[in-house]
Amino acid sequence: MQQQCPVHTQESVNATPQVESDNRPAIDYGGYFEDALNQLKGEGRYRTFKQLERKVGAFPIARDVERNRDVVIWCSNDYLGMGQHQSVLNAMHHALDDLGAGAGGTRNISGNHSVIVDLERELASLHHKDGALVFVCGYVANETTLNTLLSMLPGCVVFSDEKNHASMIQGIRNSRVKKQIFRHNDLAHLEELLKEEPLDTPKLIAFESVYSMDGDIAPIKEVCELAKKYNALTYLDEVHAVGMYGDHGAGVAERDQVMDKVDIIQGTFAKAYGVMGGYIAASREIIDVVRSYASGFIFTTALPPVLAAGALSSVRHLRQSQYERDQQQANVAYLKTRLREEGIPILDSVSHIIPVMVGDPALCKQASDLLLSEHYIYVQPINYPTVPKGGERLRVTPTPLHTREMQDALVAGLKDVFTRLNIRYASACPA
Repeated sequence: MQQQCPVHTQESVNATPQVESDNRPAIDYGGYFEDALNQLKGEGRYRTFKQLERKVGAFPIARDVERNRDVVIWCSNDYLGMGQHQSVLNAMHHALDDLGAGAGGTRNISGNHSVIVDLERELASLHHKDGALVFVCGYVANETTLNTLLSMLPGCVVFSDEKNHASMIQGIRNSRVKKQIFRHNDLAHLEELLKEEPLDTPKLIAFESVYSMDGDIAPIKEVCELAKKYNALTYLDEVHAVGMYGDHGAGVAERDQVMDKVDIIQGTFAKAYGVMGGYIAASREIIDVVRSYASGFIFTTALPPVLAAGALSSVRHLRQSQYERDQQQANVAYLKTRLREEGIPILDSVSHIIPVMVGDPALCKQASDLLLSEHYIYVQPINYPTVPKGGERLRVTPTPLHTREMQDALVAGLKDVFTRLNIRYASACPA
């Protein structure tokens, strides 16, 4: 018998829905969120974003929109200024004119354009691997790859450096495999944990080359030797190193001549390459299994041709040009020397990252605000949970385009601000 559709009379339309109880307690959802925000503000950890407009051809100068004046940026991750390099801009203009703005879909649904294929070939060649896979950003590359690979290895145990990036931690957490956290760059502790697992247990060691907050560098060769000894894969995050180190900008692993010992290398285009996007480079099997199983890759729109073209141009340029790296390293050395001469407390970083230590969240923000308002210098405050409580700092990143005058002005500005805010000088700097 055919089911009859319900008849909607005017009476039924106007009827008031019945409520089970008129005495239900109201839930102040906004209040919960407001309390959480007030806690951040009370601890001096509430984040504010400055509206800065980069000026083509003038980097590292940008326009402070709120104050309507130029400032010098000292905290950009565009480490080599490639975001405004003419070859990169030209490549992006051509891609925009020829291929349009968007990718058109996922890699499986019309988004597998020729530029991204060329980019992956270039990356595989750069890192001396069978293949590479491009993601929309480095965070997705880390989270998706680690989650996928760890989940596919039966009984896998992952060994993660305690200072790994949040994207790596999230990928490991989502995989739900057994994890062991080893003390930062502590080879003895890593081996102690590796010894606890049978040799036939699948293992993966996840670590970074350059750690972005302290500026220190992992002992890649020694970690790879432990991995070989205990039958583990190695996963190396080189996001703060690609473009920056090695004869062709392939990272610290290239500089240290150990690229062949690392199983999976992860990188980004959003830092030294000056654009946006992330990638992994690895064996044919690993690339194919991530391409075929990783939902974060499969169901995400592909990197648009205009971004892929900019990244490809930047990678190719830095493979053959040493000028940017040499000039940047010279500027880093000069600025570190000047800061030490004036007693400004900096960590003993061996990389291009210079952490200027403050040690208090409120003072850190005040120092940043004073540098901007009175010295026209922008360095953002770094507070917990990005760094441990008590380790609050200003993270300075010199580029090849910072002049000596700019560097001397930064030193003078920091001296003035540290004195006025009574921030401890080097002799009392936390180790």
